[in-house]
Amino acid sequence: MDFSFLMKKKTAPTGQPAPSGQLFDGASQTAGPSIKDLISPAGIKIDSSSMQINNKFARSLFVFTYPRYLATNWFSPVMSMDKEFNVSMFVYPVETPWIMNQLKKKVAQVQSQINERETKGQVRDPMLETALNDIENLRDSLLQGNEKFFKFGLYLTIFGDSAKELDDTENEIRSLLEGRMVYIKPASFQQEQGFNSTLPLVKDELQINTSMNTGPVSSAFPFVSVNLSDNKGVLYGINRHNNSLIIFDRFSLENANAVVFAKSGSGKSYTVKLEVLRSLMMGTDVIIIDPENEYQYLTETVGGSFIKISLNSPHRLNPFDLPVPPKGEQPGDILRSTIINLVGLLRIMLGGISPEEDAILDRAIGETYASRDITPQSDFSKITPPLLSDLHSILKNMQGGSSLASRLERFTTGSYSGLFNQQTNVELKNKLVTFSIRDLEEELRPIAMYIVLHYIWNIIRSELKRRILVVDEAWVMMRHDDAASFLFGIAKRCRKYYLGLTTITQDVADFMNSPYGKPIVSNSSMQILLRQSPATIDVIQKTFNLTDQEKYLLLEGSVGEGIFFAGLQHAAIKVIASYTEDQIITSDPRQLLEIQKAKEELAEQ
Repeated sequence: MDFSFLMKKKTAPTGQPAPSGQLFDGASQTAGPSIKDLISPAGIKIDSSSMQINNKFARSLFVFTYPRYLATNWFSPVMSMDKEFNVSMFVYPVETPWIMNQLKKKVAQVQSQINERETKGQVRDPMLETALNDIENLRDSLLQGNEKFFKFGLYLTIFGDSAKELDDTENEIRSLLEGRMVYIKPASFQQEQGFNSTLPLVKDELQINTSMNTGPVSSAFPFVSVNLSDNKGVLYGINRHNNSLIIFDRFSLENANAVVFAKSGSGKSYTVKLEVLRSLMMGTDVIIIDPENEYQYLTETVGGSFIKISLNSPHRLNPFDLPVPPKGEQPGDILRSTIINLVGLLRIMLGGISPEEDAILDRAIGETYASRDITPQSDFSKITPPLLSDLHSILKNMQGGSSLASRLERFTTGSYSGLFNQQTNVELKNKLVTFSIRDLEEELRPIAMYIVLHYIWNIIRSELKRRILVVDEAWVMMRHDDAASFLFGIAKRCRKYYLGLTTITQDVADFMNSPYGKPIVSNSSMQILLRQSPATIDVIQKTFNLTDQEKYLLLEGSVGEGIFFAGLQHAAIKVIASYTEDQIITSDPRQLLEIQKAKEELAEQ
């Protein structure tokens, strides 16, 4: 049958034609088209098993049988599908005295069948005995008021752009439900009634209901949000679905690594600073690489160490440092690993090297250590490591190394010599240590981040302690394969040193385009996604396998709102801090000016 909604020209109540361009509603005598005319589709086609509304296809389905037991939340897999469909649930309460009378008759009927089989000498029927026990248990629950009885109807209307898409969606839903012994059928020759039943009109035109008590009916309720409240851990925020607290211990996962992705101004640094502050209260040490001095006020407020790495700073780090081997590791393995990392550092410093130069550097670094009597058999706790100038001298006197020595001069005797050519004078003795590289030239930032990470990694390997390492603006390192490879190596190996690596970035494209970007995400059991820009949302959706609804949540969320992933569980989160915490961790320039002004006024008093 074809139904078309056409706008017909009406006449005014007096019988005179309406003025040109003006329509009248005979009931309301109001000019203009009615609401129905505005919202009605151009046409509807109704078949025995589907409907077509304009260019959209629809099919109504109903559940006609259920298993003996229904698991809680059994309908959620269907509700979680990334498909367009309407769902209606109709629940009709049944008076307890009436159902008790019906159950009494049913008990008598089943008992009679059992007795008849016994009289005839037939073997017992387990189905009859199970039915009798179920009915008796239900009667007891109803009589005690523990359960109520209902008539329950569950209908779905699925939508698609073609008949094939309808079939595919129906088969997908069917396979999900039949795996739970729940069976569906299309509403044959009742598609219009089924469609009306799934509209928000509270009209049950299908009237296909199943008798259920309270338990099975409640198990069909599909909107069950993940509860990420643990007995221990850090408060990350509030679950936006059910207002529960998201309290989680990242060290309880298979690894304690985390990634935080968000556009600028979406609250990523705020979120991490809040976690840092609360982790310190739980006894966790924290080390931060800060490219913009965002963590200085937090560090100073909690009595941490704020270390500036710049050409004019007194703080120095020697890239040739060697850690004391932890238990189970040999000095030779530590030395070889350090040499490999130094070759990677020199690739960044020298702007790329050829395979031949790579081999020369590898041999030169080994000889540089040997010049200070450092061998795989040495006691690293009693050595004085070489400097970059020692490597420069070795290269100058090595065949094929003069070109490398010339390119290295600016770091040994040139303008950058003060930064990388001195012995380390920094110690990580505080609960919170922040390395600031804001005052470094852009060219030196990836080099400094590499050296700082190398130094931190040496300290972490030498002493087992619960720590979090925060690398802000990690995309700076991801632009260089050697630096990205080193960061990935830490992400992969830090678990056995009781370390959790937090990687923060706003430039998702640069991060994910690196060959090490996705592996770092894969090696992070915890992920926090805050508001994203339209330019990067498709990359985020593909990487984290987000539904369209989750995609729009990240596009439209406010500051501090997003999705929190912990292992296989995830929930919508809103990050909330107390007033005192907010004053310590805020990055809002307006708040910072107010805090500074308040300090100045207090000092004057």
